[in-house]
Amino acid sequence: MWIDSWMIAVLIMMTLCGAMGGAGLKFYATSRKRLHVLIGLGFYGTGALLNIVLLKFLPLTVVLPANALTYVWTLIIARWAFKETVGPMRWIGVICIMGGLCLLVL
Repeated sequence: MWIDSWMIAVLIMMTLCGAMGGAGLKFYATSRKRLHVLIGLGFYGTGALLNIVLLKFLPLTVVLPANALTYVWTLIIARWAFKETVGPMRWIGVICIMGGLCLLVL
């Protein structure tokens, strides 16, 4: 099965939206600003819509496992935006996730 580059771009955007949704809710939990929860839910909704679009063109066995990329984005966002400590085992986990995704998608 051949996956076009636009499908990979949409997969990346879908997973990034999922991670940004979680970040928006984390921002809300600490700030209690309604805007943050709306942004978080908006990102989650956008990610869900992109998921539906992808399922029209790709098998479930590609789209659903590709959601694992959300964990990678979440780790990067947690490190960058929330200044959380990310240990070496988590980075090794990111490498494993990326390797598995390459086997599934490419």
